[in-house]
Amino acid sequence: MFNAAYIPRDEQPAMPEELLASFAVRRLGILDEQGNVDEALMPSLSGTEIMRIYEAMLLARTFDERALALQREGRLGTYPPFLGQEASQVGSALALTPADWLFPSYREMGVHLTLGYPASQLFQYWAGDERGQLTPDRFNIFPFCVSVGTHILHAVGAAMAARYRQDPVVAVAWFGDGATSKGDFHEGFNMAGVFRLPVVFICQNNQWAISIPLKGQTATATLAQKAIAYGFDGVQVDGNDVFAVHRATVEAIAKARSGGGPTFIECLTYRMGDHTTADDASRYRSPDEVAAWRERDPILRLERYMAQQGLWDEGYGKEAKTRMTATIDEAVRAMEALPPPVAAEMFEHTCATLNPRQAGQLKEL
Repeated sequence: MFNAAYIPRDEQPAMPEELLASFAVRRLGILDEQGNVDEALMPSLSGTEIMRIYEAMLLARTFDERALALQREGRLGTYPPFLGQEASQVGSALALTPADWLFPSYREMGVHLTLGYPASQLFQYWAGDERGQLTPDRFNIFPFCVSVGTHILHAVGAAMAARYRQDPVVAVAWFGDGATSKGDFHEGFNMAGVFRLPVVFICQNNQWAISIPLKGQTATATLAQKAIAYGFDGVQVDGNDVFAVHRATVEAIAKARSGGGPTFIECLTYRMGDHTTADDASRYRSPDEVAAWRERDPILRLERYMAQQGLWDEGYGKEAKTRMTATIDEAVRAMEALPPPVAAEMFEHTCATLNPRQAGQLKEL
């Protein structure tokens, strides 16, 4: 029997307090709303590269505008606009290599377009034709993930596979602030941290998870700090600053590729439009809030910077917009010229043998 003498709590020797952990989260911003940059932080980009960034953002916005119009005309199905989030998507996409594995959510069309994914196939998908997600062989892009946050685990699995195969690639997952409330987010982050996997998580914190504001999602000061609990770095960037997003992603990719483990990048941005075309954001947010964020437009601030550098004027802006519009026009024509999908294909890859009810449905179809 254990016979140790009982010592009252108030007579026990005091144990010194020990600080077990502390952390800080940095916020990176390079390009302000007036078009001025912090030269000490500015990435090394040529004028040609900056013009490429601008035109990629312009193409993304032109696609988004057209998709919204097509949906209203009944030529596309429900569509999730990404107006205002172009810098977060283009800035991160341009940091990747063709060998890296990409796991987008349903709002990353700007990533696809920047990397050269056919715009016609993006329109095809949002028109309800799954063949739009038959990714061309030159891309390592997984299908859009509409179920919130579940693809975070897929990216972690791909990173684990790359580790086993000693393949020097990086897996990248994009998601919104709402995904940080899902169990998949925490499971994926925990596994990525434990195994120090080559994965980069990019959260487009656009302030709203449908109608739930950020303050209804978390009690933390930032989303980026959630990475600290899982043993890796989290950084918040101005998500409407394409240079800050690009620099943060370049650094995170290099770190992951060299064995330094994962990084979580929180892009602080704003969803200017509705959650989807089935939503009415005016029912839960104020016009003043939207107007304030409109002044932080990522394309407008880049134009102001480029004008200071002699890279942009109204003539060039109009000419570039005309070219992007022509590209999107052609993509729409190509999409609408495609033969309709063979509806019977949905039966061919679901069950090994159709039951009587399914066989009847196939016959009726």
